[in-house]
Amino acid sequence: MTLQRQFAFWTGLLVVLGLLLFVLREALLPFVAGFSIAYILQPFVARLTGWGWPRALAVAAVMSLVVLVLAGVLLIGLPKIAHEVTNLIVQVPEYVKRLRGLYENSVLAQRIGRTIDMDELAGSVGGALGSVGSWLTSISRSVLTGGMAVFGAISTIVLAPIIAFYLLLDWNRMVATVDGWIPHAQRATVRILFARIDRALAGFIRGQSFVCLFLGIWYAGGLALVGLNFGLLIGISAGLLSFIPFVGTVLGLMAALVVAVAQFWPDWWPIAGVIAVFATGQFLEGNVLSPKIVGEAVGLHPVWLMFSLFAFGSLFGFLGLLVAVPVAATIGVLLRFAIGRYRESALFLGTGTEGERRGSGAA
Repeated sequence: MTLQRQFAFWTGLLVVLGLLLFVLREALLPFVAGFSIAYILQPFVARLTGWGWPRALAVAAVMSLVVLVLAGVLLIGLPKIAHEVTNLIVQVPEYVKRLRGLYENSVLAQRIGRTIDMDELAGSVGGALGSVGSWLTSISRSVLTGGMAVFGAISTIVLAPIIAFYLLLDWNRMVATVDGWIPHAQRATVRILFARIDRALAGFIRGQSFVCLFLGIWYAGGLALVGLNFGLLIGISAGLLSFIPFVGTVLGLMAALVVAVAQFWPDWWPIAGVIAVFATGQFLEGNVLSPKIVGEAVGLHPVWLMFSLFAFGSLFGFLGLLVAVPVAATIGVLLRFAIGRYRESALFLGTGTEGERRGSGAA
């Protein structure tokens, strides 16, 4: 009966937290973003305090460095990326025309005996781009005219670093306070679970963030050396999308190959260079970076990760994307712990049933 009550309590608590998260999803965004920033930066603050720095000074130094780096990246990279996006939209019809000519003159088209209606394809691509443009325009208009949207964006940008600053200042005190809420009988077990969850989150979020940064630089630099048009845009986008395993590499390679064929054909060497850039990046990510940095202790299967990102993103928007990985990692740790306890129980091992049989046999 006690086990049933515990299960009902924790299930009800999770349901209530989920409903609160859904109802307050817009108001919680700055706080979730601030907590995410604080969680990522906590190890750096801990390292400085371990060297004898006062905690307030360590927090101020880490936050100032992060703000300066982000500002520098935005000032340097954002104009270049915006320029490439504009050029890409302008040159898409020319690329479609180029690909149509290559296909119509290919052996494949001659063997099939027919050609793809590239005019219709070009019209479809143009219509899709027009729809995207209209969608972006409508979003921009709603952001500019919607007071709550503007307030939400500004509050997130302004409040998240401030919230992260105060969370980092009181991090050790908060951890001690939460630890004091745990019942003494379950304190050892809960601490083990929290340690496993923290290891999974730290291994994935911090490790995968570094992997994405490395892949973005690798892809962008490699494509730029090959001479691919829009290589910076494609490489950085592929690196950012690599937060979801394999997705960034596959989409980036497809986009790069389309541009490379339209730009370089019939010269095979630059196209082979594009393939080599993504192949070496994927090799380094799968055999060096992920095993060494992310580690096997994370325990987040790519399919489970993608499902959690899409599910929480569709339910809660950007807030869902922020909480998807922590929730997925937490559920994974709890499920593995529950399965481990079940495999050690009398129900799985059959020891209780065997004992009853022996008792009844002795009687």
